[in-house]
Amino acid sequence: MKRVGHLWPELTSFANLLGAAQAAAKGKRRRPDVAAFQFHLEPHLFDLRAELLDGSYRPGPYRTFTIRDPKERLISAAPFRDRVVHHAFTRVVEPIFERRFSPYSFACRKGMGTHAALDVARKGVRHCRFALRLDVSKFFASVDHEILMEQLGRAVKCKPTLALAGSILDGFESPASPPVYFPGDGLFTPLERKTGLPLGNQTSQFFANVYLDGVDQLVVHRLRPSFYARYVDDLVLFDDSKERLRDMRAAVEAALEQVRLRLHPAKSRLSECRDGTPFLGWRLLPDRARLQRGNVVRFQRRMAELQEDHAEGRIDLGRVRESVRAWIGHAGYGDTWMLRKNLLSRFRFRRGVRPDAVLVPKQEPR
Repeated sequence: MKRVGHLWPELTSFANLLGAAQAAAKGKRRRPDVAAFQFHLEPHLFDLRAELLDGSYRPGPYRTFTIRDPKERLISAAPFRDRVVHHAFTRVVEPIFERRFSPYSFACRKGMGTHAALDVARKGVRHCRFALRLDVSKFFASVDHEILMEQLGRAVKCKPTLALAGSILDGFESPASPPVYFPGDGLFTPLERKTGLPLGNQTSQFFANVYLDGVDQLVVHRLRPSFYARYVDDLVLFDDSKERLRDMRAAVEAALEQVRLRLHPAKSRLSECRDGTPFLGWRLLPDRARLQRGNVVRFQRRMAELQEDHAEGRIDLGRVRESVRAWIGHAGYGDTWMLRKNLLSRFRFRRGVRPDAVLVPKQEPR
């Protein structure tokens, strides 16, 4: 693998920082911190560039909050000026790795995405007897900084760029969690190694693809299932042989152990495709695709929140339409016409009229 150097002049150029600021502000221009940065954009960018060039740049503190999606997740939001740096970094470094990534890694890549991953999975469900679904346990919290820096260094030989990557990683303080031991560890090894990527960072999505690219290469070039797709830490492999898939699971487990990761025991399972394969919020069957119940429940709750916000004047109908169209675009991927019709007919948006309670269906949507 040829390593690429001399990235720092491009990364720190005013043009790259300006493009990064525009990308970081997309869809967020009304937020106070973003608006304040944009109001004095050029001076802020010149100051940021000077800090990067003289080595004085240090990431600021994260703002943390919890969401349910559907399980509880801790989101860590970096200050806006740091998000500009994150975009500046990925705009220059990501294309180097993009040429090397597997075409079966679908998360946070141009021309890829959820529906492209689902397309591959649906082909697997239709053409194969068995599906092996694998989920990495506590993936973002478990990413090892030293291993990730080694992986970045195999493709990048620009020292200031690598130092910036290290600064971004060190700027996040991962919440304390029970130690996890791997073969060869001493008593204090898990405590001595820095781990964790913040959910919400632009760089975290890129780093996740770098970290698991070795697993992708193993599956695609050595294990060679009939169909394969990975979306962040969700992997699904399809084949007509149950025994082959069991061997593939053992090989993937060994590869994950090399980068100090483990499979989630409850969410990793081998099943027959005719019984349905859960993947990315869908239950995929040979002849149809159903939205999983949690996806529908979250949409109903979101609609109830939008009703209340609109009734009290906090948002306009334009914002409502954007949210509804996004969900329809996702739900329209599968066999959900009647579900969409029934759900959307329940909601009315009127100023000053508070919505009635929304009833959540007890049966799984068909």
